[in-house]
Amino acid sequence: MESLQPLSELRNQIDSIDEQILLLANRRADIAKRVAQTKIASGEQQCFYRPDREATVLRRIKELNAGPLSNDFVVFFFRELMSACLALEKPLKVAFLGPEGTFTQQAAHKHFGHSIETLSLNAIDEVFREVESGFAEFGVVPVENSTEGVITHTLDSFLNSPLLICGEAELRIHHNLMSKDSEIEQIEEIFSHQQSFAQCREWLDRTVPGIKRTAVSSNAEAAKMANITNNSAAVAGQIASDLYGLKILAKNIEDEPDNTTRFLIIGRLAAPATGNDKTSLLVSTGNQPGALYKMLEPFSEHGVSLTKIESRPSRRGSWNYVFFVDVDGHKNADKVSKALKNIEKKVSLLKILGSYPRAVI
Repeated sequence: MESLQPLSELRNQIDSIDEQILLLANRRADIAKRVAQTKIASGEQQCFYRPDREATVLRRIKELNAGPLSNDFVVFFFRELMSACLALEKPLKVAFLGPEGTFTQQAAHKHFGHSIETLSLNAIDEVFREVESGFAEFGVVPVENSTEGVITHTLDSFLNSPLLICGEAELRIHHNLMSKDSEIEQIEEIFSHQQSFAQCREWLDRTVPGIKRTAVSSNAEAAKMANITNNSAAVAGQIASDLYGLKILAKNIEDEPDNTTRFLIIGRLAAPATGNDKTSLLVSTGNQPGALYKMLEPFSEHGVSLTKIESRPSRRGSWNYVFFVDVDGHKNADKVSKALKNIEKKVSLLKILGSYPRAVI
């Protein structure tokens, strides 16, 4: 049997490794600063964030990871390291659907790391306007939930916006019942966003039937209301309980165990191809027989996979609709490019909302 090393020796080894990690992290930061200086010298004055580069680095790290650390941890670690390195020149300003403590803020930090300056806004269209005005470099908005479907306000905001989708984030959503009170039996009113109520409907009906449910603008607002309202509770995420000093009375009350929300990263940056990308489109066919079939046919002909299609009223006439479509691949990829050229001839409007790296999960 192999003899165990003394604890003091193992701790000395850990101390030595910690020193090496610190040294290498700072060396990486120094090289990142030199990259920024090189870009400035070549005339590049915009923000230095590159979604394609970050996605490529994180996917490579996952492939290299041999454990015992999980892929989730190593992705988190390197994302935060890249975020801190980028912030040495200038922290990114990222607008999100607020207030503080929302899942959208969590998605912003998951995608960009915590070394960013976040700007909390009250509505999705405000996030679009802040990025359009240049006050924020990027925005983060929810677009769909695996349980309750699309967020229509986000889709509608793309109709008249020049912004591009340059990334996406997926966040596993855990809802909790939280309150100032210590017992569920004391609760007389529950606050939450209407989407969260829908995602927890079965649990609420079974556990707290008959208790008044009041919909508010966000889960963070719900936690704020629960903090100032006697005999009340909120359905919200862990971060909201920490921010507003609430006790969690029941954890993970969502009805679906894989409840996930997808968020879009919006900006003015067109992301280059990474080899693992999506393209989002806005298409209007006009109200004609067979128009939808004609729109979809080129995707099939060129072997392009559709991952999503949603219709919304165009607001340009009764019974006129636009379609929001997600396809596999970058717009510059051969098959996607050929399909789009064919579609453009058959529709009244084709707007490419962006090609961007798939979320690194």
